[in-house]
Amino acid sequence: MKLRLSVNKFRRRRKSGASDFGFQSSNRKHGFTLLEILVSIAILGMILMTIYSTWMMIMRADRAGKYAAAEAQRERMASRTIEEALSCVQSFNESLQYYGFVADNGDETLSFVARLPSSFPRSGRFGDLTTRRVEFRVEPDPESGKRLVLRQSPIVMDFERSEIDHPLLLARDVEEMKFEFWEPRRNDWVDEWKQTNQLPKMLKLNIRFSSGGMSGAYSSTRDREVSRIIALPSMTVPSLYQVGAPQQPGGPGQPVPGRPGQPGQPNPTPIQPPGGIR
Repeated sequence: MKLRLSVNKFRRRRKSGASDFGFQSSNRKHGFTLLEILVSIAILGMILMTIYSTWMMIMRADRAGKYAAAEAQRERMASRTIEEALSCVQSFNESLQYYGFVADNGDETLSFVARLPSSFPRSGRFGDLTTRRVEFRVEPDPESGKRLVLRQSPIVMDFERSEIDHPLLLARDVEEMKFEFWEPRRNDWVDEWKQTNQLPKMLKLNIRFSSGGMSGAYSSTRDREVSRIIALPSMTVPSLYQVGAPQQPGGPGQPVPGRPGQPGQPNPTPIQPPGGIR
């Protein structure tokens, strides 16, 4: 009975808000102070700034990587185009006025005639005219620095105005293009080729790309250089082989009119050595 009274008394005191020690408890809830809110905002701002900085670093690295890859691809394609054209070079001694081989380090120009495949750049523009003069030249870039361009024309024609004004752009930010030629008599490389009526055995191509210009913040601080040693598979064809044997009438196995030994023509008298055949 006493235990039940004590429990009821305790329940009444809890409902009235009194504590076990005789103090009145408060049911009002406490909120955040202004200082706590400011500290929370500052911490959240620091977290957001860290996330933003990390994201910007990732984006900058991604752009730099893509630009470096594109830059390397352009450099590789420029040197590959020159190498492909040199592998198809042609020269004929009988008509050297059309087949001259010109390589000038001063003007940074390489010009020659080649029989180009259909996969060569801008081949569709010339149709069946596969034998063309190609000219690789380093010239001032209208935007900044210098550029490497390619011009083409059929072998017996001059460069068209559109080809002069709008050449094929191979690479930008080109610092210089230099050539060296293998001289068999010296057994060494020379930097000048005066025999425009002959083809060198081998050519060393050096193209240096600058780090400035349009590359800006994405390029390295050092200049990049591409070097290739290209063996020319052709030689200047002598006049005798260019003219060739005259085309003769008659098909295979048919007599050729006017040739000795054929019907209507006497057989030639055999030449005997002095003293007869022993």
